[in-house]
Amino acid sequence: MFDLNRDQLRGFYVAAWKKHLAAQPLEPLEAQVVEIILLHPEYHALLASGADAVARDYTAAFGEQNPFLHMGLHLALREQLAMDRPPGLRALYQAVAVRVGDEHSAAHRIHACLAEALWQAQRQQTLPDEQAYLTCVRGLANLKQ
Repeated sequence: MFDLNRDQLRGFYVAAWKKHLAAQPLEPLEAQVVEIILLHPEYHALLASGADAVARDYTAAFGEQNPFLHMGLHLALREQLAMDRPPGLRALYQAVAVRVGDEHSAAHRIHACLAEALWQAQRQQTLPDEQAYLTCVRGLANLKQ
């Protein structure tokens, strides 16, 4: 997936969804992508549109959320949790999930921390600051609902 350009990566999501709808066997990564898509019924019609979903630009200035970025953050967080990387993230994730009531909502909140860490790293042309990321997630774990 790291060698794919934007359209190829988006096409991977569309193809995985199409295979799921056709009840075709999925590769492990496709299965993870489909699990994420199933959590987001608001993206089903978009992904079924195929080439339109791949080619479309999503502009925050117009209040649009990029569904591919959103699903990519889910995928990245799943990988981080599987490895507990940065160390301690898995426990913090569970604490956030308890605090907000479910794992999916916890993931959405943590996405903001992850996106900020990635944006700062890109801006500063460095690796993401794992401690700043964990500090952000720690703050979420301590939120009062």
